Amino acid sequence: MATTTATTALRQHLGGFLRAYREHLSPGDVGLPHTARRRTSGLRREEVAALSGVSVAWYTWLEQGRVDTSRQVLDAVARALRLDDAAHRHALALAGFAPAPGGAEAPYDPALRTVLDSWPDSPALLLGPALDILASNRAYAAVWPDPALIPEERRNLLLLLVGDARHQRVLPGWEPVAIDLYRHLRTRADRRPGNEGFRRLTDQLRSVRPDLDAWWACRSIGDFASRTVEITPRDDRTPRTYGMTLLLTPQQQDTTILVLTPTKAAPYES
Repeated sequence: MATTTATTALRQHLGGFLRAYREHLSPGDVGLPHTARRRTSGLRREEVAALSGVSVAWYTWLEQGRVDTSRQVLDAVARALRLDDAAHRHALALAGFAPAPGGAEAPYDPALRTVLDSWPDSPALLLGPALDILASNRAYAAVWPDPALIPEERRNLLLLLVGDARHQRVLPGWEPVAIDLYRHLRTRADRRPGNEGFRRLTDQLRSVRPDLDAWWACRSIGDFASRTVEITPRDDRTPRTYGMTLLLTPQQQDTTILVLTPTKAAPYES
């Protein structure tokens, strides 16, 4: 079986990720009986090892970040832990079986700005890997606070949603959006353990919203799910309904486009 050697940091992230899923599974989730003598609500390491077809010692080392793994064995562990597709892909990436972006972030492709400007009625943002706002269109600035007027060190979508009252007034139902964006962010952050942008954002989030520390400590990951949201434009208190989608771009630097599509025509002409 082909194997790969992941960095120590990635191995530790993988171990913590698998442990978090193991601790949230109940025996009934995997068809095992729940006995009254169990001292923990999650699965035991020996149960996951047996379901995966590996030794208890080896699985323990895997959670401790002490060993590399093969793709076939990690697939078996993913099945044992009932990982969904997004979590399975994330585990594979942490183990080195999926391409990880390089260290330096290249400037975004100017053609992406052209894409944003081609949507006169759909507010849109171009986002970096850590959800920093790289560009926006006129429709966005007509609805939300203009990113150009926000200090560069705070120009981050997640940071603004959780810590800025003006953004929360535009999107009253901001919490589920922020949670899903954070789960999306973690899928990128764990693959770049030494990235300064992710580390800086985590520090800012903990500083701005220490009351949400349970969010920032959560290891849950996943792809952002498209949804319908109600937006109250900053200069017009009439709520409007939009479809919110996060589009992945064909860029090595992990840029994404957040676009809000009005359910009814709502042009923003100046």
